[in-house]
Amino acid sequence: MSNESSIWELVVLSGKGGTGKTSVTASLAALADKPVLADCDVDASNLPLVLDPRPRRRDAFTGGQIARVKPGHCTACGKCEELCRFDAIYFDGPGNGRVPRTFRVDASACEGCGVCADFCAEHAIKMTPADTGEWFISDTRFGPLVHARLRPGRGNSGKLAALVREQARQATRETGRHLILVDGPPGVGCSVMASLTGATRVLAVTEPTPSGEHDLERVLALARHFEISASVCVNQHDLNPAQTARIERRAAELGAVIAGRIPYDLAVTDAQRQGRPVVEHDHGPAAQAIIQLWKNISPTFTN
Repeated sequence: MSNESSIWELVVLSGKGGTGKTSVTASLAALADKPVLADCDVDASNLPLVLDPRPRRRDAFTGGQIARVKPGHCTACGKCEELCRFDAIYFDGPGNGRVPRTFRVDASACEGCGVCADFCAEHAIKMTPADTGEWFISDTRFGPLVHARLRPGRGNSGKLAALVREQARQATRETGRHLILVDGPPGVGCSVMASLTGATRVLAVTEPTPSGEHDLERVLALARHFEISASVCVNQHDLNPAQTARIERRAAELGAVIAGRIPYDLAVTDAQRQGRPVVEHDHGPAAQAIIQLWKNISPTFTN
């Protein structure tokens, strides 16, 4: 497969955190034929914890802007502090020969709205690009991994997730690979939409609880909105068989394909402690279920 239209992109999602999404993605990476991997959960990237990546590229991510006071221009009029709705401006900056103190901006509180700069009569506030995180391209034993880290309290996670996906697509062009596995963020927010749009298929991982059913419905609604086919896997299905059956009925009603069930298995926890996918660690019930899950989703790409 040599062109971008032939790339097959699977995005693994969950309506909430803790359903086993990353554990499943890591095992699919071990089963797939020469995948490119992307971790779009930029707020809490966990796939690197299982795949032992070796970074070979590291770049800063700039998303949005942040205000900075130019002390030499500030006359301490206080207009910026008065207008800031985020309490990000404080009257404890350095003096400048005209006033004993000037204002300063707390970078962690600034939302980059630009109101202070627009209304500063002395043009003493400058909006500058905000360093909000960094992204990486790493090598793993399964293939290239693109992942990122958003700095605490910083925004634009959707923009960073989109950048991760674009770099993963670039990696497929450079390596001649034709499969992208994306570990998506939990929920249905902007970073999820950035991870999802234009994908080939969604795999929604859920758990047999009422909240798992509710959140799964939201993920499937998002997939329908973007006209992307969806498959569903119930993790730890044997903890509540009745709820599992209910979830699968509801998912089928919503047009999703029931792709598999994964039983509760302590081997998954053991594998995580060792930093390995469970299909590498053991041949028990969970590993066998994930092997069958991958065959059900995309038999063309199994080893």
